[in-house]
Order: sequence, then C-alpha cells, then structure tokens
Amino acid sequence: MKNIIVITLLLSVGIIAQTKKLSLEESIKIGMQNSKDLKIAKSKLISASAEVTAATSQLLPQIGLTASYMRLSNIPPFDISLPFLPSPIQISPVILNNYNIKLSVQQPLFTGFRLWSLKNVAESNNNAEIFEYQKDLNETAFIIQNAFWNFYKAQQYDNVLEENLNQMKQHLDDTRNFMENNLATKNDLLKLEVQYSSINLQKIEADNQLDIARMVFNQTINLPLDQLTEIEVPDLTANKLDYKSNDLINEARINRNELKSMKQRIDASISGIRAAQSAWLPSVYLIGDYYDNRPNQRIQPAVDAFKETWDVGVTLSWSVWNWGYTSSQTTIAEQNKMQAETSLSQLNDAVELEVNRNLITLQRAYDKVNVARLTVEQAQENYRITQEKYNTQVASSTDLIDAESSLLQAKTNFNNTMVDYEIAKIQLDKSIGKKIY
Repeated sequence: MKNIIVITLLLSVGIIAQTKKLSLEESIKIGMQNSKDLKIAKSKLISASAEVTAATSQLLPQIGLTASYMRLSNIPPFDISLPFLPSPIQISPVILNNYNIKLSVQQPLFTGFRLWSLKNVAESNNNAEIFEYQKDLNETAFIIQNAFWNFYKAQQYDNVLEENLNQMKQHLDDTRNFMENNLATKNDLLKLEVQYSSINLQKIEADNQLDIARMVFNQTINLPLDQLTEIEVPDLTANKLDYKSNDLINEARINRNELKSMKQRIDASISGIRAAQSAWLPSVYLIGDYYDNRPNQRIQPAVDAFKETWDVGVTLSWSVWNWGYTSSQTTIAEQNKMQAETSLSQLNDAVELEVNRNLITLQRAYDKVNVARLTVEQAQENYRITQEKYNTQVASSTDLIDAESSLLQAKTNFNNTMVDYEIAKIQLDKSIGKKIY
C-alpha cells in the first residue's frame, strides 16, 4: 500500500513538472541553453581562438628535442702501422653503441612580415567569429520567440473556439426550452446544431494545430516533442512607437553583428594580401643546436663517453623564382578582399531594406490592432443585442449564428493582430542590432 502511495505521488510530481507553464524569458533561457546551433557556433568560436594561439606560436622560438640510439656492426678499428714501431697505432676505436641527444632552437628574425600577417588574419577571423556568435545568439532567441508566439496564437484560437462551443451549448439548451413552450421551431434548433457541429469541426482542427505548434515550440527549445508544455503570457498591449527610418538604419549599421563580422573579414583579407606578398622577400632565422652524444663525432679521437658541443648561426632563404606562384597567391588574396568588400556593401543594402520593411510592418501591425480591437467591441455589442433579442424571440436563430460567427472571427483576428504586433516589434529590434534575449 505504501509503495502504491509513493508511486502515485511520484507520478503526480512528474505530471506537474511536465505541465509547468513557461514564460517567454524562461523559454528563451531553456532554448538557448539547449540549442544545438549555438553549440556549433561556440565550437567555431573556440576553433577561431585556437587559430590565434597557433599563429602567435610561430613568432616565438621553436624548440625541438631528438634522441636516438644506434648499434653498429662489428668492424676492425682504424689502425696505422709504421715500420719503426713494433705494433700498429690505433687512430679511432670501434664504438658499437652510439647515443645521440640534440636540442634545437629556431627563432624567426624576419619572414617578410608573413608570420605577423598570418597572426593578424587569425585575430581578425576570431573577432569575426565573436560577432557571428553574437548574431547566432540573437537569431536563436528570435526563432524561440517566434515559436513561442505562434504557440500562443494557436492556444488563443483554441480557447476562443472552446468559449464559442460553450456558448452554443447554452443556446441549444435555451432553444430546446423555447421549443417546449412553442417559442422556437425545429428549424431554429437544427440551424444551431449545424452551427455547433461546424464549430466543433473547427475546434478539432484547432486542437490539431495547437498540438503541432506545441511540438514545434518543444523542438525549438529542445524538449521532448510529446511533452505537454504550457506557456503563460501577461496581458498584451500595443503602443504606438515613434521611430524614424534614418535613425534606425544608422543604429543598425553601428550595432548589427553581421556588419561588424564582415568588416573583420575585410581586415583579415588585407592581412592575407600581406602574407601572400611576403614570399617576395627573404626569410631570416636565428638557429642554435646543443649536442650531447656518445661518442661525439666532433671530438677526435672518438671517446666512448657523452661529450657536449653546440653551434649557433643565422640562415637566410629566398625563393628567387617560383613560376608565378607568389603572384597567383597575391591575386587570390586581393580578390578575396574585393569579394568581402562587395559583400559588405550588399549587406548594408540588405540591412537598410530589412529595417524599412520591419518598420512598415510594425506600423501596419499597430494599425491592425486598433481596427481589430474596435471590431471586437462592435461584435460584442452586436452579439449582446442579438442574444437579448433571440431570448425574447425578436431575432431569429440565423441572426444569432451570424452574430456569434462575427464575434468569433473578431476575437480571432484581434488575438492574431496582437501576436503579429509582438513579433513585428521583435523583428524590428533584431534588424537594428538590439539584443533580444
């Protein structure tokens, strides 16, 4: 018995947890924490940072250590025989076991500015990835909010139909009472029953759309598709916003992370040109080696013991002729710069169009809200009057059905326009580079 009680309590807790209502802020937080796209973007950012470290490391001394052991075949020692000596003189003994340890240091002194240019390329690309990541954060937040509001829209439509069905049930009960008192006809009842069935069909379709909207929302925030997610939204209001197109466009050109990223790509392409041109100049390196070998070949005669030696020097290398390879690489780098600059220009044009389009959409959305609100007020008053007339049998069932349908449509339109207004605000904020999460 105790086990049954415990299981029941656990199931109850699980159901409560599954049906927890999420606010918009909570949805964004969960969605961004679980976003696979952001994980990929974060990985790209980490890779870009590692590229900077890799490029910087090439400017610093490169230290290498090698060690080896070699067993030689047995050969006679190198001896010299002289006539006046009773026995030959051994010049070099045979040492069969050879041990070699070498520590090398190489420091670039001048590489035609290639290493510094590659470091600048990596830094610019890393900065570009930082701005790309910020853009992805905003894009992900917008996708979540769009799914949230579409879920809310489907939920509101379902609620309106549920309310309408309840009203129709009441009308049917009233009409049956009227029929018993000979105040309504069978035809009046049939009309209402047909309307009730029609709305019921709409409700079934609305339930289906609500389930789909919930699944899309769950997928967006990376929750199980079948989880019974619910959302909560405070009362929505629509305020007229006085924006000037030029001010918004200027703000977008300053704040948009895509533009910042593209500017960094252009900087990277400029450094890429310098890196390509570096092959026309010589490269100079400071090198040094430390040896601890047994035997050490630099010491004669050879001794079967570890002996230390070293060397320090400067090397210069210069590619005198490479059949146009450097020229081709430079041309490629210059064209990359031209493409990046053209892309920036295109992006500026696209941003200007996007801001203007979203501004107009927001203004029209506000106008639609006001018209839809007035329509609801008129439809509610018309329904109230028609219902009173129907209750006194002054109006027909057809009049009541028309009033009911008009009110249903008006409420649906109002809810949709309010959601469209919220989405339009978010779109405009995103298009001018505001942080929407």
